[in-house]
Amino acid sequence: MRSSSIKDIASFLEEKHTLTIEEREQLESDERKGVKALLTQWEKRQAKQQVLIERYERMLSFEEGLYDKGYAQVAGIDEAGRGPLAGPVVAAAVILDREIPIIGVNDSKQLSRKQRQRLYEEIQEKALAVGVGLASSQEIDTVNIYQATKLAMQRAVQHLEVKPSYLLVDAMTVPLNIKQHAITKGDARSVSIASASIIAKETRDRMMEALDERYPGYAFTDHHGYGTKAHLEAIARLGPCPEHRKSFSPIKEWLK
Repeated sequence: MRSSSIKDIASFLEEKHTLTIEEREQLESDERKGVKALLTQWEKRQAKQQVLIERYERMLSFEEGLYDKGYAQVAGIDEAGRGPLAGPVVAAAVILDREIPIIGVNDSKQLSRKQRQRLYEEIQEKALAVGVGLASSQEIDTVNIYQATKLAMQRAVQHLEVKPSYLLVDAMTVPLNIKQHAITKGDARSVSIASASIIAKETRDRMMEALDERYPGYAFTDHHGYGTKAHLEAIARLGPCPEHRKSFSPIKEWLK
């Protein structure tokens, strides 16, 4: 390996998850600073990856307990968009393949947009089934946000191509005749709920960005409908659009 260029060694390490004793000894005995730096970087990447693997294994405990009881298709369910002043509430249901781990899954609020986008694609590719449901701003105004969230979750489950045998839900119950368990802070404790949180959040963000083009001036791409100062100023200037939730303050007061 000493005869290899630093570029070749970098490519070699990029593909390796473990090193043999001989490979490590060769790298450690290489006097080139660039090689030593590459080995240090590789070790840091592996340590970070191990932390993610251990977190994934901890968050799999709810699913594994159900697999052991014979529930093969466990769906995690979560929502995004209960708090904003505009746009739908979006729910997702995800049935993971127990044989294919998706390392890095976490509560969507703990991830950067770039991480969410990458994991969104990976979940769509590797999960056994993904279902998305939503309740519009008009439905939210009609039945209230809590009931609308349940409606969106119900629709997400109904859109799954694989019928779930058990539901793990983030702090709620879904009005469906399927065995289920509501888990407080489930998006940080269950891999399937965390996966659903990523799908729901990324789906809703993309929907709000599309609404930004339909209703220019509100900057939905920037705040995704949440009540930021810029958003409130836009409402004061332009008035609410059809996607604003008329039952939410300060929209409700503005319309009086």
